Amino acid sequence: MRCVIARFPFDLTKSGVLDSMKGVKPEPGTGEFVTIGRRQYPAKQVGEVLTRQDRRDFSAQEVVRAMTRLGFTCGTFPAAATATATVVPTAATAIV
Repeated sequence: MRCVIARFPFDLTKSGVLDSMKGVKPEPGTGEFVTIGRRQYPAKQVGEVLTRQDRRDFSAQEVVRAMTRLGFTCGTFPAAATATATVVPTAATAIV
């Protein structure tokens, strides 16, 4: 399938993507992801491996659009839960 990423045309196939990503360890990520095999890769990492371009040259949405057209499952990583502890005085600790 022909797709355009960062204004450059690429001919990508599902088997070609699988071969390119074989042996690549997924980085921890936020934002968009692409599921390849049983692993979830950040979209920017997939785009960098496939296009051999710098991650700043394309958007994650361009990669997600191309991977969706090839039949890969794409989504968004859940937002990291921030653990903020709120101290609430109880009757036992309150001094009156």
